[in-house]
Order: sequence, then structure tokens, then C-alpha cells
Amino acid sequence: MSIAVIDCGSSNLRSALKAVQKFDPGAFITIDKAALLGATGIVLPGVGAFDAAMKFIREKGLEDTILQLIAVKRPFLGICLGMQILFEESEEGAVRGLGVIKGKVKKFKFSGFMNNLKIPHMGWNRIMIKQPANPLFTGIEEGTMFYFVHSYYGVPEDPAVVAATTDYGVNFVSSVWQDNLFATQFHPEKSGENGLKVVGNFVKICQSKVRS
Repeated sequence: MSIAVIDCGSSNLRSALKAVQKFDPGAFITIDKAALLGATGIVLPGVGAFDAAMKFIREKGLEDTILQLIAVKRPFLGICLGMQILFEESEEGAVRGLGVIKGKVKKFKFSGFMNNLKIPHMGWNRIMIKQPANPLFTGIEEGTMFYFVHSYYGVPEDPAVVAATTDYGVNFVSSVWQDNLFATQFHPEKSGENGLKVVGNFVKICQSKVRS
């Protein structure tokens, strides 16, 4: 079995797949339910609009499959928009999210002396690790730089799921961790050596679950 990358029509789909394939050569792109259910782990990348992504998932009948995989604790990694749609709702639109993480996705809003901060937040920024035991961050040091491209950020109701934060006008949540559910607002597939460490850690998590 190999890791499945869900095709949500995302522009970073191929780069996400290539990053995973460095550690799991058999990783593949699919929207086939049976293939997803048989996969070692799941990666949900995303670039674009919250509503469009959720409409695509529902049109393809993937919502129940994704929720089932998360419920049975199949290793799951959401990236950027793939993290945001795990929340219940977003200020970006009116469509309901997957609701796996209780909370809302909010838009960056700056005023006063912070008006010079550009939206989207684009480029390299540091993460502050809140859960050192998180296996996704094995070998990742506090303050490591990752690449971001986003105008919205998730605000979970439960602070216990916060795995990392980043400062950009506000101290926003840049990663969450809940059981075998992992998600990053940054793009590990675009973040050089340290991004590949994160992807490699996720593959190791998937492999360890198979062995157990």
C-alpha cells in the first residue's frame, strides 16, 4: 500500500505528489474512493477558494470517505487549503467545511501601523512549535522557516490541537495535530530541505501504522 494524494483540482497537486514520492515512490493521485480507503495514508493539498474545494469534494462524493478515514485514524496530512477545509466554516464563503476541527477560518485584516502588511501572506516565515512531541516535526527546530501563500487562517476552538503558530500581524495557527490528523498552513512541498523533512516524517508515520 502507498500514500494517496487527493485530487481537488489544486495547482500544487503535482509538487505535493513529487515530494511524497521522494519517500514513497508508489504514492499516487486519485479521487477513487476504494483507492483512498486502501491507502497507507492520505495527503490533501490545496490552493484556491474554500467553497470551490468543498463543492468539488461533495460533487465527487468524497466527503464521507474523507471523514471515515479520519475517524479510523488513518494518517492524514492537510496542506494549506487542505488544512482550512478541515474547519467548520470560513469567512471566505458560505459553504460548510468538513468540520473535523471545531472552529472558523478567518481572513487577515490589518489596520493602523500594520497596514503595510500585504495580503496574501506570501513568502518565508517562522513557526513556533507548540507540541514538541508531534512526530510531524521530528528534526524540525523552533523557528524553522517554511513557505506560506494564504489570505486566511484557521482558528480552532480547542487550543490543544494547535501544533505550531506563526506571526504575521497576528499570531496565527500554522499547524494542527489531532491523533493521526496533521495539517499545515505552510507548504512543505515548497519549503526546501525542512519541508521535505516534514513530508518524510509523515511517510514514516504512515509506515509505522502499517507495521503496527
